[in-house]
This record gives sequence, C-alpha cells and structure tokens, in this order.
Amino acid sequence: MSGASEAREVRVGAAGRAPSRRRRSPALVTGCVLVGFVVLVALVSLVWLPYAPDDTTGTRLAAPGGAHPLGTDKLGRDLLTQLMTGAWIALRAGLGATALGGVLGVCAGLAAGFATRWLDDTLSTLLDVLIAFPTLLLAMLMVAARSASLGSAVLAIGLAMTAVVARLTRVLVKRVLAQDYITAARTSGTSWPRIVTGHVLPNIWPTLVVNLALQFGLAVMAEASLSFLGLGAPPPNASWGRMLQEAQATVFTAPTGVIAPGVLLVMLVVGVNLVADGLRDTLDPTRRRTR
Repeated sequence: MSGASEAREVRVGAAGRAPSRRRRSPALVTGCVLVGFVVLVALVSLVWLPYAPDDTTGTRLAAPGGAHPLGTDKLGRDLLTQLMTGAWIALRAGLGATALGGVLGVCAGLAAGFATRWLDDTLSTLLDVLIAFPTLLLAMLMVAARSASLGSAVLAIGLAMTAVVARLTRVLVKRVLAQDYITAARTSGTSWPRIVTGHVLPNIWPTLVVNLALQFGLAVMAEASLSFLGLGAPPPNASWGRMLQEAQATVFTAPTGVIAPGVLLVMLVVGVNLVADGLRDTLDPTRRRTR
C-alpha cells in the first residue's frame, strides 16, 4: 500500500510540475539568447577591441583569417572591430529612442486618456499627424538643425515613436477608465493621481512593455537605415548601417563586409521580437490558458 501511495504521489507531483514547464516560452528563451549574444559583444567592445576603430593599417579587402578573423574593409579597417563597436551603437540607439519615446508617449497618452472630449480630439489628431510624418524626413530636419550624429538619429526616432506609444496608451487608458471599479473608486473619493498609480498603470503596463520591446527592434532598424543614408553616427564611429553602405560596392569580392553586420542586425531584431512575443505569452493570462 505504501508503495502504491508513493507512486500516486510521484504522479501527482509530476502532473503538478508539468504546467510550470509548459509556461516557459520557447520564444522568450530563444529571444533572450539572441539578444544576450549581441549585448555580450557590445559589452566586450567597451573593454577590448582587436584594433582601434580608425586603424587603416591593414591590407584592404583582406579575406577572413590570421590577424583579421572577419577580414578588412576597403580602407583596411578590421571588420570585427567595426562589428563590435556597431553592436554598442545599435544598443545605445535602441535604448535611447525607446526610453525617449516611451516616457513622452506614456505621458501624452495619459493626458489624452484623461482629457476632456475636445482636448482628446485635438491630441488624437496631433498624434495621427505625427504618425503619418516620415521618420526619415524628421531625421533630415534634425540633421539640418543639429548636424549628423547619433544623438540626432535617436531624437528623431524617439519623437516618431512617441506618437505610436501615445496612441496605444490612450486606447488602454480609455479602456480602463470605462470599468466599473474606476467609477467606484471615484465615488469613494479616490484622487486621480491615486487612480493612475493604483489602477491605470498596473493594468496597462504589460501591454506597454510588449509594445516597447517591439519598438526597440524598430528603433534599431531605423538607426541602421539612417546610418546607411549617412544621417547616423559619423566616422570613426562604426554603425552596422554604415558598414552595409560602405560594403555594397564590394559585396561580390568581399561579401563578409555585408554578411557580418547583416547577420547581427537580423539576430538583434529577431531576438527582440521573440522576446516581445514571449513576454506577451507570459504577461497575458488569457493567452497562457489558450495554449
């Protein structure tokens, strides 16, 4: 009897542990691995680089191997060095633009969500105009005013992101304010700041986190696009977008110059999107139950 009882306990314990294993999102794990690799490369670049970023003493368009594991570009610069410094620039651009767009967007969305009808309509129209405004054109205006730099690119991408985050925040806030418990809180005399911190933000932050993760990937792509057009960080700073632009003329004779930054760029963007998908599965209980 004791043996049968122990066997049943083992089966029950295994069954009880099974759901926790199923809750682990493969997308989240895979995304963290991809993003973690790029983050590791960026952190290593802060303390060690094979060569100086502006070192042009190498043989031009050298094949991978020997002193240059990934070869050199048309100016003789080490591609591994550029790739590592480009990882740090990509992360800085993504984090900076996401932080700027997130803070401004959430504040604007909260203001629109709590505003009166005419002010809400005005803010909504302004957000629609900002969303329709091309990011590249905004970046060109920033460059014309401040010169080409990573800061100008981050500012342009962050401002463009603000409208997207603000519109999502406004929709989420309106949805929460329509709930009965908000009416009960107002009836009981709860102030609006207490409602925001105690009811609104706790209910909208999971969706905002997922959206900001997606916006981070878009910001990295936008920075690479601006650098490709010469509107990003100027030399000797190495950006993956500028590496692609400089290597396009030698793509058939030295393909590593295009493949290496392209692979890391795809890894980072795909990884961030997988993290966002995994966070959505983890933070949304309704999606967990349907899987």
